[in-house]
Amino acid sequence: MTHSRPQIQRLLSDGGLAPRRDLGQNFVADPNTVRRIATLAHVGAGDRVVEIGAGLGSLTLALADTGARVLAVEVDAGIVPVLREVVADRPTVEVVEADATKLAWVERLDGTGWVLVANLPYNVATPLVCDVLDQVPAVERLLVMVQREVAERFAAGPGSKAYGAVSVKVAYWATARVVGTVPASVFVPRPNVESALVEIVRHDPPAVDRTRLFELVRTAFGQRRKMLRRSLDGHVTPAQLEAAGVAPTQRPEELGLADWCRLTEAVTG
Repeated sequence: MTHSRPQIQRLLSDGGLAPRRDLGQNFVADPNTVRRIATLAHVGAGDRVVEIGAGLGSLTLALADTGARVLAVEVDAGIVPVLREVVADRPTVEVVEADATKLAWVERLDGTGWVLVANLPYNVATPLVCDVLDQVPAVERLLVMVQREVAERFAAGPGSKAYGAVSVKVAYWATARVVGTVPASVFVPRPNVESALVEIVRHDPPAVDRTRLFELVRTAFGQRRKMLRRSLDGHVTPAQLEAAGVAPTQRPEELGLADWCRLTEAVTG
């Protein structure tokens, strides 16, 4: 059983709570939506899920209903007691009061095969997903609900308006695709933007110096309207561009991951 809108409002009222704007709290108040997310997460008995921003437990309950073991992480000290009460009869759910951006992931996530499922606040979505990809190999799949523009950026390919440095980083580590949209009407309070669900599945990354790769990508996209001969001046020589098969007149959004990897190899020798 998951929370309806009246139940969300009652939980907040009974706890003397209100959604915190500083934490970007927008609680899902639609049982069909959280059940849909749990289904799209493709988890069940024997699976291990870490949920970031568990809030009042709407999605937590839906995930627990699949039979999966759920590690529910929540930063709001006022919400945590309510969350613990909501899942008190769910032995497969463990609640952790912690800031996910500072979580000791290695200590919390034993082994591999974890799935991260989350309704992420818009202000932390991009850095959190990038940090998990960079630093938490135990998480092999992610299904995150984020602002629609952010989801499109995660999954974007070369040539699209949404394609940027974050798109390249995600593509280095994983395959991402937008698997659905979520209307603002299912949240309490109602946000001013539409949300989307993006699935991110890890794959083996290319054998390239990723520190240099990401440095080149960030530098180029920092001046995305300029040709590479301008934006990468001082970082890449004309000869290295030629060796990589990259035209100096190209702009960063025209290069796919394979192009960036060849350029990195040309630079690192």
